[in-house]
Amino acid sequence: MTIFSRRHLLQVLGLSGLGILSGGCGTSLFESNLGNAFEPLNQAVGSLMLDPHRLVPEFPLSAIQPDALIVNTYDVTPTIDPAAYRLTVNGLVDHPLRLSLADLKSLPFQSMVIRHVCVEGWAAIVQWGGVPLAHLIALAGPHPQARYAYFYSADGYYESWDLASACHPQTLMAYQKNQAPLTVDNGAPLRLASPIKLGYKQSKWVTRVTLTDHLAVTQGYWEDQGYEWFGGL
Repeated sequence: MTIFSRRHLLQVLGLSGLGILSGGCGTSLFESNLGNAFEPLNQAVGSLMLDPHRLVPEFPLSAIQPDALIVNTYDVTPTIDPAAYRLTVNGLVDHPLRLSLADLKSLPFQSMVIRHVCVEGWAAIVQWGGVPLAHLIALAGPHPQARYAYFYSADGYYESWDLASACHPQTLMAYQKNQAPLTVDNGAPLRLASPIKLGYKQSKWVTRVTLTDHLAVTQGYWEDQGYEWFGGL
């Protein structure tokens, strides 16, 4: 019996990587329209294959590859005063949150050593530490109709996830990398980290998480240029 991985099955179905070009280039109008046409099915298949309770196997600390995590460079790296930083959690919630770094560090801490996988073909074993996103969402009290989480970053980057992936037990709002404070180039003061999503889904410099009941026309910085929306592993 042949066992297919999530990515293999999506490739067989023609739903994985529509419009993804090496090096993060843009897409043609045809590729963009094709990706948009398949996106509802792409979401359905990705969501069907996600087990929101299944843990991804982790690695020992000795397996960390400190030099393997490639830091992408951008025109703008935001300057954020850690003392003034606040994370907002709002949208379809009963109790909107506005948390300082001190607030976040007072919440339950979780550490994991997982494989970070980039769509460009490289991977690195990294330790991330921080607050489970599910804990923050639970504190905010999500409405029953909430289905998606949008993430907004200080540099203007934006991303969206299905709520089940956001609440996966290994999805963190991380402020630690390889047992040291997260650095600015890796997304400090706070970034997404999870073993169930490709790297472009894991936003850096996150300042706001907004729960919604629908996906907007803009779904994510790279998705709006042709990358697949679910971005799962």
